[in-house]
Amino acid sequence: MKNLSSKKVLIIYTGGTIGMKNTEQGYAPVSGYLLGELNKIDDLNRDGMPKWDFVETDTLLDSSNISATEWNNMAKSIVDNYNLYDGFVILHGTDTMAYTASALSFILHGLDKPVVLTGSQIPLCEVRSDARDNLITSIIIAGEGKAKEVCLYFGGKLLRGNRSTKTSADHLVAFDSPNYPHLAEVGIEVKYNKGALGNFGGNLEYRPFSPVPIGVLKVFPGIQFGLFESIITEKLSGVVLETFGAGNIPGGGDELLPIIKKAFKAGAVVTVCSQCVAGSVSLGTYETSSALKKAGAVSGKDMTTESAVAKLYHLFSMGYTTDQIKVLMEENLAGELTD
Repeated sequence: MKNLSSKKVLIIYTGGTIGMKNTEQGYAPVSGYLLGELNKIDDLNRDGMPKWDFVETDTLLDSSNISATEWNNMAKSIVDNYNLYDGFVILHGTDTMAYTASALSFILHGLDKPVVLTGSQIPLCEVRSDARDNLITSIIIAGEGKAKEVCLYFGGKLLRGNRSTKTSADHLVAFDSPNYPHLAEVGIEVKYNKGALGNFGGNLEYRPFSPVPIGVLKVFPGIQFGLFESIITEKLSGVVLETFGAGNIPGGGDELLPIIKKAFKAGAVVTVCSQCVAGSVSLGTYETSSALKKAGAVSGKDMTTESAVAKLYHLFSMGYTTDQIKVLMEENLAGELTD
């Protein structure tokens, strides 16, 4: 490992398993506890490691309680400290880490430094934990400055944040990016995939999310689309529709087509993603997806559902018209989809 002692990294702790304490009520985040545990790890202060500072959010949350407000606050912490540090590490619960990574990739426009999200499946306080390696490696990656984008590091893999998804609830290798190469593989060394690293640098802009009403609807065999009509057309600005395969729905979409048309007239945008972990949506390839295309739904291509949700937040928050959003949802803005 190269000497990174001249580099400085800010660690932002938001909650999650990695920093929980074993209490009488079970594992729970306790304010001030994690910093004490980090100070016991000699390797974090070893010669050659980046210098680091530590802050924790005012309220430590289970990641299932993270919302757009927390995404904005995390991003604001990075913007406010951007010129003081060479990189940033966000410690986060695993359940919604991919959503946060996707959101930050749009909120932090023009990012030119590493922002690495990580966490663990086993708390740092346990003898057998994945937390220590995930933390130390994330700090090194943030200090090296080669992955100048929002990333997610977990279990030896460095992933593009808005391409990542959680694939396991109990394995230590819990995340992957099925539709995009890993940014780095970590073994004895951190081996970066130079062809996969992004170049989004410029003047950093803070583009916070507004509280846009967005929903996710998963198609299943026998679904009665009429039950969702009032929600889709009246309450939601954006809908991510998780379909079969390359964009297929039951019954050719006869029941869904008028709902989507009505939703579009009401200003909603329906984006079609696939339930398949790998692959891309291609509306119109099969007869059963033609109705979606004719009704005005847009293709999420090979975006994850997490990224599609974040992108809808972003575009509506930026004030684009419905027609503009439909076009932009199918364009690559932050490395989230393949052109």
